Amino acid sequence: MSGSNSDIPLTVGDAAPGWRAIELLYQDHAEWLRALVTRRMRGQPTDVDDVVQDTWIRAAGHKADDIQHPKAFLSQTALNLFRDRKRREAVRQQHSRSVSTDHGGGIGHGMSEQEAKVELERLVLDLPEKLRDVFVLSRFRHMTNAEIAANLDISIKTVEWRMGKALAYCMSRLRD
Repeated sequence: MSGSNSDIPLTVGDAAPGWRAIELLYQDHAEWLRALVTRRMRGQPTDVDDVVQDTWIRAAGHKADDIQHPKAFLSQTALNLFRDRKRREAVRQQHSRSVSTDHGGGIGHGMSEQEAKVELERLVLDLPEKLRDVFVLSRFRHMTNAEIAANLDISIKTVEWRMGKALAYCMSRLRD
């Protein structure tokens, strides 16, 4: 490796230039992104670290040449990840509260883990197709709303609406 002081091995063939471009993007914007996420989230340092790391993982999934406006891309990606994280946290908390207050034989009482998995599968399969597609991509494939929108060729607002409807449907079925 004549004259190269990069820590990235250049044995990955054609992928090396793409990784180098992401590394340069990281060098140029890492401090800025960390400061932005810290300022916006006002949360625990570990949460900031997670969102920043996940943002860079998402960036690595794109060709650096496709990222026309790096700061806009990074800030929107981080914001989406933060929002998704908060939504999942709120759903978990709501589920924990409903399970702890449920005394009437719901999923929290008297149901084995296997029975709960079967119930979850039935619940997801019972969702209307358009809601189910969004729900599965979000909850089981861990895709962001923007990724789901691109994948299904719909708007982000439609993804958000369908996800809200899917969650409301699931909650109402779980309460029954």
